[in-house]
Amino acid sequence: MIAAGALLVAAVDIVSAVMPTLTDRYDLFQAMLPMGAYDVARSLTFAAGLALIWLSGGLARRKHRAWLAALAVVTFAAVAHLVKGFDIEAVLGSLVLIVALLRLRRWFDAPGDPTSLRPLLAGLAVALAAWAVVGSAVDDGMNQITDLGFEVVLAAGAFWALHQWLRAHREPTAQTDADHERARALVADHCDDSLSFFSLRRDRRYMFSRSGNAFLAYRVVAGCALVAGDPIGAPEEVPGLVGDFRAVCRERGWRFVVLHASERWLELYRGHGLRAFPSGDEAVLDPRRFSLEGRAIRKVRQSVGRLERAGFGFRVAAPTDLLAAERKDVDAVTREWLGGAVDRGFSMAMDDLHSHPQARFALATDASGRVRGYLHLVPSGRGYSLSAMRRGRDTPNGLMEYLIVRTALWAAPEGVEELSLNFSAFADVLRADRAAPMRLRLTRAVLLRLDRFFQLERLFSFNRKFHPTWRTRYICFERAIDVPVLSLATLHAERLIGPPGRFAPRRR
Repeated sequence: MIAAGALLVAAVDIVSAVMPTLTDRYDLFQAMLPMGAYDVARSLTFAAGLALIWLSGGLARRKHRAWLAALAVVTFAAVAHLVKGFDIEAVLGSLVLIVALLRLRRWFDAPGDPTSLRPLLAGLAVALAAWAVVGSAVDDGMNQITDLGFEVVLAAGAFWALHQWLRAHREPTAQTDADHERARALVADHCDDSLSFFSLRRDRRYMFSRSGNAFLAYRVVAGCALVAGDPIGAPEEVPGLVGDFRAVCRERGWRFVVLHASERWLELYRGHGLRAFPSGDEAVLDPRRFSLEGRAIRKVRQSVGRLERAGFGFRVAAPTDLLAAERKDVDAVTREWLGGAVDRGFSMAMDDLHSHPQARFALATDASGRVRGYLHLVPSGRGYSLSAMRRGRDTPNGLMEYLIVRTALWAAPEGVEELSLNFSAFADVLRADRAAPMRLRLTRAVLLRLDRFFQLERLFSFNRKFHPTWRTRYICFERAIDVPVLSLATLHAERLIGPPGRFAPRRR
């Protein structure tokens, strides 16, 4: 409620700053004000509106520092409204917000990050030094440049200070080897979900239950604590673990976000105030029922036949069983696939393909015996989950289809009950046809325009070739106002956005 009120007052401030002041009010006070006060007041009012928009997120997360800053900003804005033309209506709105902030002050109990104070002071010192340098430029011909430089320095310094003041708590120190082994043991005993093994990535942080028999894996990005997948461990300890983590998020001012949650714990998350929305579908094959027979899968069957006629072979090996030449070929395929860019993935990909003996490589070899493509699989409760699929640049089309088909045919005699393939984000939207509601069709049109960058539709179409079972995954979060930030944080964690040229395009 307070955050919404802050946004309303911010809108009033911005509109008031850009709209002309009523002439009769301004004339009444013009003689009482020093020259230039009106322009300064308008600038301060506009800046106050922008600052309140920024602060509203911190107020929604009960940050004490956001409360202090909002109180100061609204007070200055109220004075500025009086100076620039006696805008009594805007002043009353500011006063109402000030009263609400004071009456509810105990509600804002989330402390700030103590490590942010040093860079805050350093930034202010640099801004003051730059201000002094700008102020020393007294040459008459430099007056306009001096004024502009002063405003730029003042604005940059103010926003730097506000950023440091509101900065969320830093992510905890890197996981220790002991924590990683502890998590590995729990995954081995409780690998119920197809995403459980991915918690062993080294860029995850762990929070364990009080008795240590359950944990969740997360990473903090832009103030969002991104929990990837379901909690892992003894089911009876999961409710207490989630409650404890929710309390930590509140204390540190983090947004609590769960990526790719299964249906199992949705009611638990909702009980802690989180909203749950479908984020996409996971494509799952049952090797025992998979077949290349029938017209519906004929294109895949043709691709497999074409690769076999070209002399391609197949074998499955653990990382520790790879021959020296095979490992060299695997690493060469990886370099070709990435093309010097950073690999993508966080929730459903491993960061080290060779360090987990339980994993498996499904290798495609050409007629000369060289590995020219592979699938990397990690164990799940009932089988394996696909971690990576890569091929050399000069390999024929259909190699990925060949690998998935041969892997499914290998898995059935091994007693594997399921193969989890790729995750298709917004699958329900991508399925929308002419009979679908207008909102879904419009959203689908937008996603298709973005397919050049994220390849969502291509990945969905690729998965659909194998006629899998679709398993819905959910994203859980606290407030709708957090959606823009958590979306960017998720894209960054998954390495789907970054500096130009940093990430390799995904190919099928």
